[in-house]
Amino acid sequence: MKRWTVILLLLALVGGGAYAVVRYRQGRAEAVLENLQLQTIQRGPLTATVGVTGTVRARQSALLVFQTAGVVDQVLVAVGDQVDKGQVLATLEQTSLSQAIILAQADLVAAQRALEDLLESPVARAQAQLAVAQAQDALEKAEYKWNVQQEGHRASGETIAAAQANLVLAQQEVDRAQAEYSRYSGRPEDDPLRALARAKLAEARRKRDSILRNLNWYLGKPSETDQALLDAELELARANLEEARRAWERIKDGPDPDDIAAAEARIAAAQATLKLARIEAPFAGTITDVLVLPGDVVNAGTQAFRMADLSQLLVDVEVTEVDINRIAVGQPVELIFDAAPGRSYPGKVVQVGLTGIPQQGVVNFEVTVKLLEWDEAVRPGLTAAVNIIVEQIEDVLLVPNRAVRMREGERVVYVLRDGEPQAVTIELGATSDRYSQVVGGDLREGDQVILNPPSEFEQNGPPFFR
Repeated sequence: MKRWTVILLLLALVGGGAYAVVRYRQGRAEAVLENLQLQTIQRGPLTATVGVTGTVRARQSALLVFQTAGVVDQVLVAVGDQVDKGQVLATLEQTSLSQAIILAQADLVAAQRALEDLLESPVARAQAQLAVAQAQDALEKAEYKWNVQQEGHRASGETIAAAQANLVLAQQEVDRAQAEYSRYSGRPEDDPLRALARAKLAEARRKRDSILRNLNWYLGKPSETDQALLDAELELARANLEEARRAWERIKDGPDPDDIAAAEARIAAAQATLKLARIEAPFAGTITDVLVLPGDVVNAGTQAFRMADLSQLLVDVEVTEVDINRIAVGQPVELIFDAAPGRSYPGKVVQVGLTGIPQQGVVNFEVTVKLLEWDEAVRPGLTAAVNIIVEQIEDVLLVPNRAVRMREGERVVYVLRDGEPQAVTIELGATSDRYSQVVGGDLREGDQVILNPPSEFEQNGPPFFR
């Protein structure tokens, strides 16, 4: 009897437990159904976008520094001022500058005068003409000298014959003087007649020897050393003439362009040195920061101003290699800023990077977006949410992105059919920030998709309806 009582009690306990489990599961299922967020699948248009973030920057910006040491004399701009390219922003006291910078003013004046003379003065042309004439005359003299020194060209036959005749006569004079001297050679050294006869003999010999040397020169030729010197002098004269002619050709129709370029270079060098004493705007823009005051002692590299060209605002973003081939110059863009809630700003893609940048195993491409319209709420440095519109399609089946889950490597959505959730595999096409195009799978228009499926659905499927 006791045995059957125990069995009945155990059966009652098991039955009660099973009933409690069923009621518990039914209660949970009802609670899950009550908390599900549903949306009806519909067809409609889709604006496919690629969403990225970036930072606003000016079209051009610069940090300006002093290029030399000195004391600040004037600060000529303030934050917010609009400046033109080349406008002077600050200067240094002249007395605080180095000697080289101070003297550059004198160098500039001299270089400008030299250029003015080069462009306007006729002296250079006249000097070039004179140089050609002088070089031509020098060449003619060198050629004459070379010719008359060669063998057979030193004298005419008539001159040689005359020299030979003169030599015969001079030798006769020597012979007569020798005979006269012989008559008195036995007399003392201080005898006047002997001395006179000796002097006549010496003069006769000198005259004969001179005629002989001339005749030998007429009949001779230059030595190797003399010929080398003659050749060198002739070649030098020819080279000088060619150089003079080239100089004349350069300036006969006006100043030599190379000379003008050299003079302009000297002017530019002096101007560059003088610019060290001031800071100029490198482009037109807005002063965004002033970092110096008059009287400050500065060195080369001391920061002075920040400026930016705010006529255009750009946003640089990084697009992954998965999406980069969907991006093209000219595509419209929507930009949203946390600093301007509730507003969006139009833009467009103006540049697409051609080379990827590897970062932590992912390859990104830099894309530049230009804002087309903006207001005072948008400024450089703000973070922008950038949606690049890559495709606009009509009448497609749309699924909310919130409803899409990954399950065992496939995209699925959970659909409420006959009161129970069912996992439906889908294939997606174009995507926007809220919706995606359904291009395959068992999802149908009018289906109720679950936007917030419980985590148990994604792990094991719906457990409360089986």
